[in-house]
Amino acid sequence: MKKKSGLNFKDQRILLAFVIVGIVIVVSIINPKFIELKNIIQIFQQISVMGILTMAMALLLISGGIDLSIGNLMVLSAICMSTLIASGVALPLAILVGIIVAIACGALNGFIIAKSKCVPLIISLGTSQIFYGISLTISGGRIMSFNGTLDAIGSTKIADVFPVMLFFLIAMIFVAYVLLNRTKYGRRLVAIGGNEKNAYLSGINVDMHKIGIYIISGLFCGVAAIVFSARLDSVSASAGSGYELNALTAAIIGGITFEGGRGTISGAFLGCLFMGVVTNAMNILRVESYTQTIVTGIIIVIAVVLSNINNLRKN
Repeated sequence: MKKKSGLNFKDQRILLAFVIVGIVIVVSIINPKFIELKNIIQIFQQISVMGILTMAMALLLISGGIDLSIGNLMVLSAICMSTLIASGVALPLAILVGIIVAIACGALNGFIIAKSKCVPLIISLGTSQIFYGISLTISGGRIMSFNGTLDAIGSTKIADVFPVMLFFLIAMIFVAYVLLNRTKYGRRLVAIGGNEKNAYLSGINVDMHKIGIYIISGLFCGVAAIVFSARLDSVSASAGSGYELNALTAAIIGGITFEGGRGTISGAFLGCLFMGVVTNAMNILRVESYTQTIVTGIIIVIAVVLSNINNLRKN
């Protein structure tokens, strides 16, 4: 049989890459500042937090799970860091505790979901409110400041061009890729997401792997909390609102389905980049914030429809 050559346009990543390039070309014609190096780096800075959270969401979706608490979980981790720093605790220890808090919250999500056999979406909605309430209690509803303690991450640039925080994003993308594609654990996650019952009958400890991936998701949220705090130098209990939806949308746009068992890290990253490019383009073109909200909603609807179409094709 003759092997086909050329690009596979059925691959959602290829189509998405062409869409991104098309947007860049059109917006650059309207406003040449869009393709300046300064603005390109700005786009990657803007998606640094969402990109890390998208990696966590992608791994969860591929394994057949979902977590709508990652935004509030990230903020809880950041607020714990800020509280400890304000109390005089050394920065490295405060960061370590913040990451441990995020991991513990992820473990809680995973344990409840794995052992109760309840729908992950509903459980994570409930724990999201728990994390939000704890953040409100700790902060008293106030904006917590880091007083420049994370400037080494937020302001430092390598070669006076590339912000350090971008390397946090690159590192977490690499970790997610290696975990999913180069480890036995990653292959088992795909098997669980594809058919949990068959995975169980094959001898895979489904509960252990589910709890494990939520723990890893918590770790990603802890790292996102560091980058988030370094960017803004402050945090409030409500600051995480919307991040979980954006991460979910980016992953779905990148070709990952709600059904689990399918998807790629590269696709999830392209989905995140698409979201960043669209948002930055609207800012460059001075689109009103209300209109931007409408556009974001349209993107979410299209993402869900595309996910369902891909599932119908599979069936």
